[in-house]
Amino acid sequence: MGRVRGPVVAGVLAVAAAQVLFAAPAAQAAPSSTGFSYMNVRVCGTPALGNAACDAVRHVVTSPEKSGGSGHKPGSGSTTTPVSYDAGQLQAAYGLAAAAANDGSGVTVAVVDAYNDPNAYTDLVAYRTSTQEGLGGIAQCTVSGSTLGDPSSTEPCLAQVNQSGATSPLPTGNTSWGQEISLDLDMVSAICPKCNILLVEANSANLSDLGTAVNTAASFSPASVGNSYGAGEFSTEASYASLYYNHPGIAVTVAAGDNGYGVEFPAAASTVVAVGGTSLQSSGSVWSQTVWSGTGSGCSAYIAKPSWQTDPGCPNRTVADIAADADPNTGVNVYDSYGTSGWLIFGGTSVAAQIVSAVYGLANTSVDGATALYGNGSIKFGSENLSLYDVVSGSNGSCAGHGRNVNQSIAYLCTAGTGYDGPTGMGTPNGSLSGF
Repeated sequence: MGRVRGPVVAGVLAVAAAQVLFAAPAAQAAPSSTGFSYMNVRVCGTPALGNAACDAVRHVVTSPEKSGGSGHKPGSGSTTTPVSYDAGQLQAAYGLAAAAANDGSGVTVAVVDAYNDPNAYTDLVAYRTSTQEGLGGIAQCTVSGSTLGDPSSTEPCLAQVNQSGATSPLPTGNTSWGQEISLDLDMVSAICPKCNILLVEANSANLSDLGTAVNTAASFSPASVGNSYGAGEFSTEASYASLYYNHPGIAVTVAAGDNGYGVEFPAAASTVVAVGGTSLQSSGSVWSQTVWSGTGSGCSAYIAKPSWQTDPGCPNRTVADIAADADPNTGVNVYDSYGTSGWLIFGGTSVAAQIVSAVYGLANTSVDGATALYGNGSIKFGSENLSLYDVVSGSNGSCAGHGRNVNQSIAYLCTAGTGYDGPTGMGTPNGSLSGF
């Protein structure tokens, strides 16, 4: 796969990341004609203040006259036929095929999303048992208190609960978040097919509801909790992070965002693993990655710098810590039938956050935030984590200024380079579970 180198708090006015809601046509098979455009469409619209938006980006087919643009930023078009990877390809790309075949049994990976997807279980079964994915079946978990499934069973299971941890009543359905839910469940299964999955559905996309759902997920003692959503930073987010996103021993992964250079919350929290996005390409059996231009990164406005981050250009918490595939043009297969047509192609840092969460499921070790990715503080700025793939090219925007005002010392916040950089952190998974 390439070279190994080296509650919302009362009164909070969260500034939501600017997003544009597009009306997506029904998905269809990508045509062979080069006259068609393949549009990247945000699944969730602009969130209200105090709410988060999901970070899924769907690749759809549009008419020829709507072509144009780079195809990388969400909402832009491309005449390039999209690539979509199946579970086996993702495992191969990240050197995880052996681990996926042998590890994860009895381990729980949690997913937190807003609203309800009534087809979540049947759609996940359809994804896993399809010929192209070939992951095998999955049962429905029994839930007793904060315990999932039958400990004597070797078959993985899915539990679907509300933000209080009960199997009923589940929240109101929402087809946009339903797509996010399908994406998240499929990506966890793709990387850790033997893992049990706990889906915790928040009552709404309000940050207090999502935070409550994270706390509930943590009460089940999973290896990890994947979060594929974000909102703009706000001045009291540090206390909010402490209240909802601080779970020592559990890897809480969070999508870095799909708006290019800039920081979202809760990815900004220093107690989580902030996950950036890459473009994933293959040449035969050789895999390579560059920065996805839509991924979030940068310097938090409010969260203090953790001791294990030593980069000099940001006095506060720097995003991201690690990365994985997020480019909708090098997307992933997802099955969703709730208001859509079945097989779809998705990207966005939602994909990356759940891939990394599932890697933590494979590793099944007690972790405290992203500390281990930085060698528990021993890897200094500019050094490489030798167990990860170091992404060294690509950018997600302008962060260093222009002309005479250019400041190359902070260019790493938006541009990949050797060792740590903002868009991809310390790198991407590369076969080793060391450090997870």
